[in-house]
Amino acid sequence: MKALVQDLQLKGLQRRMNKIQTPVAAVVVMACNRADYLERTIKSILKYQNAVASKFPLFVSQDGSDPQVRKKALSYDQLTHMQHLDSKLVQTERPGELIAYYKIARHYKWALDKLFHEYKFSRVIILEDDMEIAPDFFDYFEAAAALMEKDKTIMAVSSWNDNGQKQFVHDPEILYRSDFFPGLGWMLTKPTWNELSPKWPKAYWDDWLRLQENHKGRQFIRPEVCRTYNFGEHGSSLGQFFRQYLEPIKLNDVQVDWKSKDLSYLMEDKYIKLFAEILKNAKPINGADAVLKASNVQGDVRVHYEDQPDFERIARQFGVFQEWKDGVPRTAYKGVVVFRYPPPRRVFLVGPKSFELLGIKSV
Repeated sequence: MKALVQDLQLKGLQRRMNKIQTPVAAVVVMACNRADYLERTIKSILKYQNAVASKFPLFVSQDGSDPQVRKKALSYDQLTHMQHLDSKLVQTERPGELIAYYKIARHYKWALDKLFHEYKFSRVIILEDDMEIAPDFFDYFEAAAALMEKDKTIMAVSSWNDNGQKQFVHDPEILYRSDFFPGLGWMLTKPTWNELSPKWPKAYWDDWLRLQENHKGRQFIRPEVCRTYNFGEHGSSLGQFFRQYLEPIKLNDVQVDWKSKDLSYLMEDKYIKLFAEILKNAKPINGADAVLKASNVQGDVRVHYEDQPDFERIARQFGVFQEWKDGVPRTAYKGVVVFRYPPPRRVFLVGPKSFELLGIKSV
């Protein structure tokens, strides 16, 4: 019976893909026990995916046996439902840890193995069951897929900017390279998954990807204005950041024509020079009251920080993310965090080694 179901699923998928070329990427929504959230996510995706369904075949991967989630997923013939049933006991490594993070990591590995190895996709876009997407979501990822083919120093492409709150963004057409994995709506390739799958962690997979030993100096593409909106106040993270960081996120509402955009500026050799030039032209501000000083300067500004505590102090003043992982602040490129304050002025928080890493000799 199981083999018959899988065969029917594959045939159904092939019918949806039989019109044209090899797909750009499979799109998988990771779901568990929130049928109402899942419905909102699927509706948001189908609003824009129907026109490009053969390029971006849609899957829902369900972890566990919640009957309402299964019923909801199976009610749509525009997608393929996968179900991960894992009865193995979860052993947490530290007391007090949430089992959910271990289950999520297992589910991700299972779903990505299936999509890359069984369905044989060359790329997969991962969404979660509490996300809405922007009108240009699929065009953005199609353009980014071409960029990834040319530049193997790009490990993944994300639709998310951690500092993408309404008060910190301005230009929906600008993309950035980052040393920090953003997650929350992201695409990776089969060769990258083949590298990660055998050593996939037991829990906290996103923080694991942020470790130097795993990304190995490769970088991530992110937009200034988010192409996903996370509405999940109730979930494994217990809504801890929701009101401060997620609720105010600006979801792009402009239909950017990505097909006409030249994204070659994001290639590693070009981008480092371009970014260094923009940074050099920003006006330095020093001392206390960085927010007040930045507000009184015309044009872009840069604020230098000495170390992590100093960065956290300055970031707190502006209201952007203070968190670091493995020596890298959220959204940073070469130790530099950029955001708008107030838009359209750019503020650059510049690390002690940033000029050296960017090849800036003197300013």
